[in-house]
Amino acid sequence: MLIGINLSDPIFTGVYHGKKAHDDDLPQIIQRALGAGCRKLMVTGSDLEESQKAIDLSEQYPGLCYATVGVHPCSAMTFDKYADGPDALLSALRDLAIKTKAAGTAAAYGEFGLDYDRLHYADKETQIKYFRKQLDIAVEVQLPLFLHSRAAAEDFEAILKERLDELPKRGCVHSFTGTLEEMKNIVDMGFDVGINGCSLKTEENVQVVKEVPLERLQIETDGPWCEMRPSHASAKYLKDAPQLPKAVKKEKWTADNMVKGRNEPCTIPNVAYAIANIKGISVEEVCEAAWNNSIKMFGLGEK
Repeated sequence: MLIGINLSDPIFTGVYHGKKAHDDDLPQIIQRALGAGCRKLMVTGSDLEESQKAIDLSEQYPGLCYATVGVHPCSAMTFDKYADGPDALLSALRDLAIKTKAAGTAAAYGEFGLDYDRLHYADKETQIKYFRKQLDIAVEVQLPLFLHSRAAAEDFEAILKERLDELPKRGCVHSFTGTLEEMKNIVDMGFDVGINGCSLKTEENVQVVKEVPLERLQIETDGPWCEMRPSHASAKYLKDAPQLPKAVKKEKWTADNMVKGRNEPCTIPNVAYAIANIKGISVEEVCEAAWNNSIKMFGLGEK
C-alpha cells in the first residue's frame, strides 16, 4: 500500500526542469513498486491539471492506481488566476470529483490544506479562503480528505473542526512533520497520519512517529520528494531493511536503475522498516496496520 505518490510529475517520465534527460521509464518504476510489495498506489492531484493526470494514470493502471482530486495550498493562487474565474475552477474540481468518485478512480479529495512554510507561492488569506471553499466541495462529494498542513496547525485544526460533523469519512494528514501535540490533535479529530521520509528527518520527528497510534498510521513515500537520506535521524533504524535497487545519476540512466534524488514508490519498505524499529514492533505489524487503515479510509477497490 502506498498513499501519496506524485506519479504524474514529469520527472517520472525522464523530464527534469523541463528538459528531457532520458526515456520515459514509468513502466519500470511501476514494476519496481510491484516488486517491492506495493499493491495499491494513490496518485496525488495537486491542481486541476495534475488531478486529471492522476485520473488518467488510474485508468491506465486499473486496480493498482487510484487518484486524488484537489488543489494544493501552494497552488492556491491558481484559483484567482484561472481564465474563467475562481468559481469556474471550483466548479470544474467539483465536477471532476463527482464523476471520478462514481467511476471508482478517485479515492480522496485533495491534496489540499495550508502551508505557511511557503507563503511565496500563496499568502495566508488566499490559502485559507480556498481551503474553506474546497472543504465545501469535499462535504458535498463525501470523499475522504487527503490533507496538507505545514507550519499552520492552529488555523488548519480550527478550520477542520468547524466541519467535522459534515466529514464522517475524515481523511489523512499526509507527509506529517508536526509536533507531538499537533499529531495528537489530528488523531483526536479522527484523522489518520501519513508518514514518509520527511516525517523522519529529526530526532523530534522520530519521537512523534513513535507515538502515532497504529490504528491511525498510513505510510507513503511522497515521491519524487521526501527520500530518506543517510543524514536523517531515520538512518539508524534501517539496518535490517532490504537493499534498494541501485540508483545512478540521470546522465547515466538505464531502465533497470533508480535515479539519484528521485524518490520512487519502491522505497516504501524503508519507511515501514524505520517505523517498525522506532516502535519496537515487526515490520509485518506496521504493513498490516497501514494496509488496513488505507483500505478502510480510501477503499481502493477492496472490500
